[in-house]
Amino acid sequence: MFYKLKRILIIFVFLSFVSQTKAELKIDITSGYSEPTPIGISEFISTSPEEKMVSKQVSNLIKDDLERSGLFRVIDPKAYIQKISTINIQPRFSDWKIINAQALIVGQSNIQSNGDIRIEFRLWDVFAEQQMAGWAFNTTRSNWRQISHRIADKIYERLTGEIGYFDTRIAYVAESGPPKQRIKRLAIMDQDGANHRFLTNGKNLVLTPRFSPSQQELTYLSFINRIPRVYLLDIETGRQEIVGDFPGMTFAPRFSPLGDEVIMTLADKGNSDIYTLNLKTNISKQLTKYPGIDTSPSYSPNSKQIVFNSDRGGSPQLYVMSSNGKNIKRISFGKGNYSTPVWSPRGDYIAFTKFHKGTFYVGVMTAKGKGERVIAKGFLVEGPTWTPNGRMIAYTKKDYPKEKKEGKTKIYLIDLTGFNDRQINTPLEASDPAWSPLLQ
Repeated sequence: MFYKLKRILIIFVFLSFVSQTKAELKIDITSGYSEPTPIGISEFISTSPEEKMVSKQVSNLIKDDLERSGLFRVIDPKAYIQKISTINIQPRFSDWKIINAQALIVGQSNIQSNGDIRIEFRLWDVFAEQQMAGWAFNTTRSNWRQISHRIADKIYERLTGEIGYFDTRIAYVAESGPPKQRIKRLAIMDQDGANHRFLTNGKNLVLTPRFSPSQQELTYLSFINRIPRVYLLDIETGRQEIVGDFPGMTFAPRFSPLGDEVIMTLADKGNSDIYTLNLKTNISKQLTKYPGIDTSPSYSPNSKQIVFNSDRGGSPQLYVMSSNGKNIKRISFGKGNYSTPVWSPRGDYIAFTKFHKGTFYVGVMTAKGKGERVIAKGFLVEGPTWTPNGRMIAYTKKDYPKEKKEGKTKIYLIDLTGFNDRQINTPLEASDPAWSPLLQ
């Protein structure tokens, strides 16, 4: 029961511009917090009861995706003046301006003779009175969720100029059981928590899942037969293999941006250094040689640099080096201990965990250590992972224990401004999230 992408056919795309003289709507997502942009989502047009059910499912999921981003607010349909009966004519823009809708989404669903569904939508700029985008998709009936995420991605991209992140998945460690007998299983779900499933059975401890940037594969650390090893898992087939066969303990694996190498930490007799392993040749290379702790490496998007955590300065701090292990420079100089750095897919920021005076923080800074900014804090927050567009971060947060009861560990999503902090629902406690690239 491993995940396979359903058949999707993009039928056509068209763009038309009624008035080139009017400024087109564009949402700025690079500045600080601002109020969400109000938009309208007209009830998707349908004829049969089954088509109406599909239309409602699709439009509701698009609404949920866009609102969870924190950038958009869907206006209550009770305020809508115009009831749209066809997607092939312009809406009455005056009716939508009255309720201050900046953009309008109009859609239609049809069930084909073979049982497939066809979903069409149009995106309108209300104040410029022009169409911004229009797409149509054919897919299987059971694949309505992925189509909805892709439509939301198209809308997000057209309005912000950034790629979307809704048609993605999150791998994580599902936790259950008492503190001293913790069961940790590898699990995966859509970014909104749907289509959840376990990838391992819990017989062996698993840690630090990380996605390949080019394929639907995961690396992770597992203690099979009580021996810690890094494994590579094909999510679709379930095929698993050991990544290298190093003596000692290997951990904190991450893929290179091209997916052809894995960078990791090898620990031996209290010392840990950073290594790379070429997945094609199985040739390993040692990058650091420090008699202490070097760990948690993460590549820059262009593969030219690596950020990592080291105690070589007397306390755990963040360092950047060239991909060959040279030119090591410290970049963290704030108060506290730093760990789990991960480079943004955009290359502009490095996210990290920090511990200071009994409190954990998730923050960001530039690759030169400038502009450090905390975006989340709590009793235990850690393990940031980026959305593919580098605008949101998922992380782990554990509630503060109350009345001698252990706090619950869950995954949260927050944007770079530090606002719009939301929990992702999971059936068990959850930690160590890893965000997938966009599905293909």
